[in-house]
Amino acid sequence: MLNIVIFGAPGSGKGTQSEKIVEKYGINHISTGDVLRAEMKNGTELGKTAKGYIDQGQLIPDELMIEILANVFDSFQDSKGVIFDGFPRTIAQAEALKKMLAERGQEVSVMLDLDVPEEELMKRLIKRGQESGRADDNEETIKKRLVVYHSQTAPLIGWYKSEDLYAHINGLGKLEDITAEVCNAIDKVK
Repeated sequence: MLNIVIFGAPGSGKGTQSEKIVEKYGINHISTGDVLRAEMKNGTELGKTAKGYIDQGQLIPDELMIEILANVFDSFQDSKGVIFDGFPRTIAQAEALKKMLAERGQEVSVMLDLDVPEEELMKRLIKRGQESGRADDNEETIKKRLVVYHSQTAPLIGWYKSEDLYAHINGLGKLEDITAEVCNAIDKVK
């Protein structure tokens, strides 16, 4: 199976590239953001708990996220693979994901790091907030999310390099060029 972790700061294009990967490789997509937003919209207990963290610009506790991901992962029948979008976000989560996959005889094939400068991220997220009405895409929350990203999530780059699964992707430029670079990295591990 082709199990991909797509990585990058908020606004780096993870969702857009995930759609392209799903289309080209026929794998399933797990967006933790989409899963959590659905839970919040449906008013589940998990959704209410998650909303409290998200409204503060904080990450969801690891145990909660792994439980959700394992349930979603297990729901895919005859899957060619999965792209994990928005998870892991910490080294502890990466280790938990590795363990969860190993328990199912699986492993991460590659980690794609969509690298985008911070000023471009701010522009993209503010624009996305204006277009979509997403409450977490306002300047104050974006700044908090970027601080959390740099302090808690960026160390994953070193972890995935040490696992020999890291692929750097230039997240600036034309969409087609970024997608071509993404596909090139995936094709190397297929």
